[in-house]
Amino acid sequence: MSVHPAEAAPIPASADHAPAGLALATSGITVRHADGRREPLDLDRLALVITEACAGLTGVSAQTVLAEARQLLYDGITAAELALAPMLAARALVETEPNYSLVSARLLLDRLRGEALEFLRASEQQASQAEMAVEYPAYFVQFVRRGVALGQLDPELATFDLPRLGAALIPQRDMNFQFLGMQTLYDRYLLHHDGVRYELPQAFFMRVAMGLALREDDREARAIEFYQLLSSFDFMCSTPTLFNSGTTRPQLSSCFLTTVEDDLAAIFHGISNNALLSKYAGGLGNDWTPVRGIGAHIRGTNGKSQGVVPFLKIANDTAVAVNQGGKRKGAVCAYLETWHIDIEEFLDLRKNTGDDRRRTHDMNTANWVPDEFLRRVRADQEWTLFSPDEVPDLHDLYGTAFAQRYAAYERAADRGEIRVFRRVRAKDLWRRMLTMLFETGHPWITFKDPSNLRSPQQHQGVVHSSNLCTEITLNTSADEVAVCNLGSVNLAQHVTADGIDHARLERTVRTAVRMLDNVIDVNFYTIPEARRSNLRHRPVGLGLMGFQDALFTLRLPMASAEAVEFADRSMEEISYYAISASADLAEQRGHYESFPGSLWSRGILPIDSIGLLASARGADLELDTSARLDWAGLRERVRTVGLRNSNVMAIAPTATIANICGVGQSIEPLYRNLYVKSNMSGDFTVVNPHLVHELKALGLWDERMISDLKFFDGSLGPIERIPAELKSLYATAFEIDSRWLVEAAARRQKWIDQAQSLNLYIDQPSGRKLDELYQLAWLRGLKTTYYLRSQSATHVEKSTLRGTDGKLNAVSPVLTGPAATPQTATQQTAAQQAAAQQAGAAQAVAAQAMATGMACAIDDPECEACQ
Repeated sequence: MSVHPAEAAPIPASADHAPAGLALATSGITVRHADGRREPLDLDRLALVITEACAGLTGVSAQTVLAEARQLLYDGITAAELALAPMLAARALVETEPNYSLVSARLLLDRLRGEALEFLRASEQQASQAEMAVEYPAYFVQFVRRGVALGQLDPELATFDLPRLGAALIPQRDMNFQFLGMQTLYDRYLLHHDGVRYELPQAFFMRVAMGLALREDDREARAIEFYQLLSSFDFMCSTPTLFNSGTTRPQLSSCFLTTVEDDLAAIFHGISNNALLSKYAGGLGNDWTPVRGIGAHIRGTNGKSQGVVPFLKIANDTAVAVNQGGKRKGAVCAYLETWHIDIEEFLDLRKNTGDDRRRTHDMNTANWVPDEFLRRVRADQEWTLFSPDEVPDLHDLYGTAFAQRYAAYERAADRGEIRVFRRVRAKDLWRRMLTMLFETGHPWITFKDPSNLRSPQQHQGVVHSSNLCTEITLNTSADEVAVCNLGSVNLAQHVTADGIDHARLERTVRTAVRMLDNVIDVNFYTIPEARRSNLRHRPVGLGLMGFQDALFTLRLPMASAEAVEFADRSMEEISYYAISASADLAEQRGHYESFPGSLWSRGILPIDSIGLLASARGADLELDTSARLDWAGLRERVRTVGLRNSNVMAIAPTATIANICGVGQSIEPLYRNLYVKSNMSGDFTVVNPHLVHELKALGLWDERMISDLKFFDGSLGPIERIPAELKSLYATAFEIDSRWLVEAAARRQKWIDQAQSLNLYIDQPSGRKLDELYQLAWLRGLKTTYYLRSQSATHVEKSTLRGTDGKLNAVSPVLTGPAATPQTATQQTAAQQAAAQQAGAAQAVAAQAMATGMACAIDDPECEACQ
């Protein structure tokens, strides 16, 4: 998470020369170019670039970066190494001052400018930020024309008024990236040819905007409007949209949901669809419940089925083989209902022991849990497992109808009318589900009944699963593959110390909904079932990110009633503006095809659909239903005018796009105040700038504090000199009782027509704690949960980040006694010594747990598979 200025300070046209000592030290150094030429090091330009990078930022020193960079220079250094040297020098200083992350990003930007200009102009060129501000409009025209000529950009982009769009670019916004965001753009998003990037950040945002404005009446005006929203970081489209908008293959959708039918041809058709959908990026959710279970009769061969697991293994290997166009790992999640006869084998799919032919180490899994199962658990009753070929209608039933039909099938089994079934104690199966969730991180717990009873599209079918990241709840069938198009409001940009900036939030949401609706019409569909579904129902998923940053601005601890109230208020506003925007689009463009008969058409909004769930649940629903805005008028407008989109909201993880914007992902709590994040782009020091700012004001930010933060894995709790107020405000994910996260999610779920990716954290897991946490999620009416994060039995090495150029790859196993800690007693602070002395027994337990596979090693919550 990061703080950046709304607009970077003006860049000076010139910079002071390097200090005399540095000039002397670098005299005689030559730079070797790719063609073999050698030229003397241009120290003036090096100083200019570093000074520009530090301009307008507090707490950073151009001279310090210059001096650090000097350590990396040598005679005969290549031009590429020279561009890297100051960036690495600044990156190594991030742990002492978060603004060095901005400096590092700007230095990477200088390297990118040289790369792009040289490629487009066929000559070695460099431009400072001040020079690029003048060059950007002309560069943009060249960029679009070259992209079209290379076959990477849609030729339609060249028909825009390119000089007008180029003039609308705001070069200073290039300066607002954190290093992680800029490096992520560089590695994975910006267009390149043979590995050479020729797309600069503002051209990137305009390219995405143009791709979304292709069908607009005033394309240039809308493109500029969309560009303003993206480049300001007020809103960000999801990764597939950013990858592909404006290109010749604009597959812009984020996620796809499928149902796999119980037929050999249908099973392999579903796996083939997975491959085609994954090729151009997108997370997949597969409903495997219809596939008959192990031991079921196969009529065509008079044999017995091996069950669903062998097919899941094939789906797993397909996801590995087709890795989202080579840009991200293939990502798929398999869902199975809790009554399926193969459920117990399904729970074991992610285990590292057992028959590897019946394991799926690369595929996510999720339980699709009906309410009746939780009622049996709470009453300590039996639960019956069936093969779906003998109870086919259970797949499409939910609520009271499911419970009644399920009980009827149990009576039929008792009469000998069903061949394949098994009875288990519901509570034992529930415990096993929670145990496997803790041990392997899977299967996730998602709830069938609230997903369907509150679905606005229940007149058109059934929600059979969620998606890869558990925030999408759309109907699927053999004929329709559900598609959702995602984007997220950056809540941090819409909050001040006084509260929500209502006008700005409304503007952002209205434009964002229009952009997401446009995705549906310009989208490249890889399979016909996805196109048919998307054009009929037009679902979109507007979410949010930067929730934790917003709480920092408001000075509200995540674990507080005030934070829960803010989650409620902020989501109510987003919901109100989003539904209103979709109604406006319906008035302009027409409502979606299947609108008649929907909950919307009956005047039932998300806040109203709680009543449908309450009617089916009875006392098993405890949910606040208060509202603050005037919903009556909007309810009537939707009923009469219609909506453009069958579904409007969903909160996705946003891991990668939050990195681009420099804020905390989605609705997540703070992971740590100081840590190293590893992803496909490398290792990045992440420091909480909000905390650093406050500690500096208190005179507490020093080498000792940095050392303490490293030792305690980014936690403030054991550091005695930190005020209690800051410990509460900056509590990390594993210090917060996850019940607060559930309560906040429940308040948001009131307003959302789909669901939310909700990670839960538990520091010292126990069966009782897990049972209480997930039953609370059910009682509060949540539709889904995502990962359960537990602390792994490894910790980051406590060495200085500067000694590794900002990298911290090493992990050391937890040892069994204080004598084995990375520092000697004389080097530790008193707090560190006390903590080390108390940790021996706990560490021994943790080490034993890891050795036996009982501890979840997934302790970094920033999965990037979906966004």
